[in-house]
Amino acid sequence: MTRKRRMFDIEMPEDPAPVEPARPGDARRGPMASAVRENADSLRQRAEVEQRIRAENDALAHEYVKAQGQGLVMQRVPLDAVRTGKLTRDRRDLDPGDLQELCDSITAIGLSNPIRVERGEDGFELVQGLRRLSAFRHLDAVQPESGYDAIPAVVMEPGETLDMLYRRMVDENLIRADVSFAEMAQLAEAYAADPDTAAADSDAAVDILFGSAGKQKRSYIRGFARLLSMVGDNLRHAQALPRALGLALRKELDADPAALSRLRAQLAAHPDRDAEAELQILRVFCGFDAPQGFPAGNGKPKPAKAPRPARTTFQVESRSGAVKCTASQGRLELRGDKDFSALDRKRLEDAVARFLDGLE
Repeated sequence: MTRKRRMFDIEMPEDPAPVEPARPGDARRGPMASAVRENADSLRQRAEVEQRIRAENDALAHEYVKAQGQGLVMQRVPLDAVRTGKLTRDRRDLDPGDLQELCDSITAIGLSNPIRVERGEDGFELVQGLRRLSAFRHLDAVQPESGYDAIPAVVMEPGETLDMLYRRMVDENLIRADVSFAEMAQLAEAYAADPDTAAADSDAAVDILFGSAGKQKRSYIRGFARLLSMVGDNLRHAQALPRALGLALRKELDADPAALSRLRAQLAAHPDRDAEAELQILRVFCGFDAPQGFPAGNGKPKPAKAPRPARTTFQVESRSGAVKCTASQGRLELRGDKDFSALDRKRLEDAVARFLDGLE
């Protein structure tokens, strides 16, 4: 009997997958050995990645420390940790009106420019930003729960000389037009009197502190420094003394040695004088006109600025959005996003009239 052979159709791939050539020892490596080898490769790759991350972190840490040492790192510093006794300030008195304006700005948009402090053993020493620090302290006092108990600050590490700290403070304030020559001269005198500074006298102090100022401006400051050294505490409102009047007074005292006694007597006759009254005494003493001469300036001195009038500032919400209101003697100002010039003039006049009538 003949047995039939069965035939099967087997489909073979046209391009079989290439077979990886065996490596030496593969024939003897079992599944466990392969798993151990793969685990070792994975651990090695992980170690390489971790090493790269550590190297990057180390580089970033070095950059941070370097930036911190250069005073380029900002952080929030508690107000009660900031001291203001290391440096004599170029601004003795802060105008309440200006301080309120700064407080309003901080409340509305925050602090645009951080203060600068130096790290110390028991806190931080202020280098730049007395007005900003004062504004935050005021806001913290009137709004204790609003987060003003700490202020943004650039923190400098200890190491800079006292001379350089003074320069940092002064250079920031040179752009401020409201710092008077008398205040700058007072700072130069205080700097020269400090035994820890490099200045032997006020002239040297002016050159060190105000090295960024022009030659003519430094000359004015020296003139005021010598004036203050002669008159001393007899001038109670030296910060209000205009440049031309101060230089004229200095020349008047230089020309007549007996003039100083007369000036002191005239000032002493008005013990309760305010800034304007003191300036009027000095104008009369100098004959109103500032004579030409040291170091410059001629013509009639500009009258002193009148004291800033009292004012009230607040914000109200309306259908047109938030409106900031400022009220003072003879002036009422409204500021908002609405374009009031686009309103019909008659409608605007009627609205203003009704508003004023409502105030009566």
